[in-house]
Parts: sequence; C-alpha cells; structure tokens
Amino acid sequence: MTRKVKIGNLFIGGGEKIAVQSMATRKTCTEQAAREAEELERAGCDILRFSVLDRADAAAFNAIKKRVKMPLVADIHFDYRLALAAIDGGADKIRINPGNIGSEAGVKQVAEAAKANGIPVRVGSNTGSIEKDFLLKYGRNEIALGESALKQVAILEKYGVNDIVISVKASSVPLTVKAYEYIAAKTDYPLHLGVTEAGTEYGGTIKNAAALGALILRGVGDTIRVSLSADPVREVVAAKTLLSALEKGTGANLIACPTCGRCEWDCMAFAAKTEKYLATVNKPIKVAVMGCVVNGIGESADADVGVAGAKGGCVIFSHGKVLKTVKREDLEREFFAEIDKCIL
Repeated sequence: MTRKVKIGNLFIGGGEKIAVQSMATRKTCTEQAAREAEELERAGCDILRFSVLDRADAAAFNAIKKRVKMPLVADIHFDYRLALAAIDGGADKIRINPGNIGSEAGVKQVAEAAKANGIPVRVGSNTGSIEKDFLLKYGRNEIALGESALKQVAILEKYGVNDIVISVKASSVPLTVKAYEYIAAKTDYPLHLGVTEAGTEYGGTIKNAAALGALILRGVGDTIRVSLSADPVREVVAAKTLLSALEKGTGANLIACPTCGRCEWDCMAFAAKTEKYLATVNKPIKVAVMGCVVNGIGESADADVGVAGAKGGCVIFSHGKVLKTVKREDLEREFFAEIDKCIL
C-alpha cells in the first residue's frame, strides 16, 4: 500500500478513495478560469490543476479557492520563482520537474517552501521528458520512464521533501501499464495515473480505460486524470464512469442492455436519459436499463434499481424482485423516483 499524502482538504494514497483530477483550460488569473473551476467541481472533480505562466497566475490561487472547495495544483515549468510565488499565492500542491526549473539552489528553495507550507509535490516523467542518460541506456521503455521519475524524486528527498506524488505517463497504453507497474514496485509514494496525449473524447476514453483499468484492478493508482482533447468536464465524467465500472468510485454504475429483436421499446434512448440523470449522483448505486424481462431481471439481479421492457409497459425492479409495472408514459417519473430513494 502507498503512503498517504495530504493535498488541501483531502488525502490520496494509503487506501483512500481514488481521486479524480482534471486540468483547467483557461488562463489561471482570469474570471473564466474561476468559472471553469466551479463547473468542474459541480461535475465531481476532486483535484484541479492550473498552468502557471507568470506571476499573475501564481497569485490567483487564493481567489479561486474562495469559490471552490477542491484542492488546486500549480503546474510549473522552467522558473523556480513561479513555484515559490504559487505557494505564496495559495496553491495546495505543485507539479514541477526539478530538472527543468533552474539551478539546484532554486530547487532547494522550492523544497524548503513546500516543506514549510505543508505543500506536496508531484514529479514524474513522460515519453517526451525522459532523462537523456536513461534514454541512451535503456531506450524509450518503462525502465527509462521509471528511473527518470525516481531521479527527480531523489532530488526532492535530498532536501527533505517526503510528500511526493509520482507519474510516469506515455501515449502508448502498453507502455503506460508497464511503466506504472515498474514504478509501483520501486516506491510507496502515491501514483498519479494517466495516459498522456490520449486523444479525442471517444478514442482517448478508450485508451485511458484500457490502461487505467488494467492498473487499478491490479491495485496500482491513487489518483487519475483521464486526459482528453475535449472539454475538461468530459474528463471528469469519463473518470467517474471508469471508477464506477471498476467498482472503485462513489458514483452510480449504469448497466444497459444492447437490445435485440425482443425489445419493444426505446431502451437505448431511455438508457441515455438515465445516464444523464445519474451524472451528478455521488453514491455507489447500480442501475439497470434492460430491453425485456426474458433475461433482463435475472442478468441485473444485483442492481439496486432497474427497469425492463414488458408487454404494454415496463417493469421496475430491485435486486431481482419486481416492484411495480408502469405505463411507458409514466416510466421516467416512476423510475427516477425509485433512483432517488436509493440515493437518500
């Protein structure tokens, strides 16, 4: 088991729930960034990262923290002074690469500021930032990724920083899995999972599900970002859905019938409507939308609440037992009311 690291008002690692992360797309010091943060928190984001490009960005964290409760992370590159400014500005965590933010004296200052303020640090590597020595020695593989990250960790440890989170990302699904398995065997620091540059919403979600799903089922991973070339809200939705599917989340898990010739109602449309209704549910309930009663109730007997098509209407059931039969025109009201009972 990994060690616990405190980030703002939550912990990751040490058996805590897997936290969902995303990254803001607006310039940090703008009103648009604060509004985006509010929207992402409503969607279920647990931790939000912001790029820090200048001192105005670094100073913006306290203002944003007045509008959201989730921890905020400052993403710093090339200038250690921006890391110091972001800590002063109220960031709950910083993401740096000690190898690219200046001299070792600068790294030391960041380390001392992080320790003094109880700020954890995320470091890591991806296939575009592998240390040259490791790239020459091992090639572009999991060993090079892992050892590059561990080198950065060692620099922080040298100056007494022990609240560290590590990432080792690749755009390749197999390499991502191998890299995290490698680093998990080498350290007990919490791991931030992700597939870098995964792609568009559809393809990127599949890549993330393949890599992150494989790792989480093996007990690897403490926080995740489903990186997508899409609205960051869609990242959060995808991450929550993935965790629910893995039975590791706090949201609803929807199972739905692919339908066949036995289906006599628009099961697919109702499943989509149900998915939208469940989007903000933060309780681990299982909901089923099934095409017919032939197999539907039996196949989803473990559902907290479900619906299956029946002659002239639909049957609403719970844990394999029929609760009621309703007319199709009453289904949405009756079914969503049963979902609400499960949530309360």
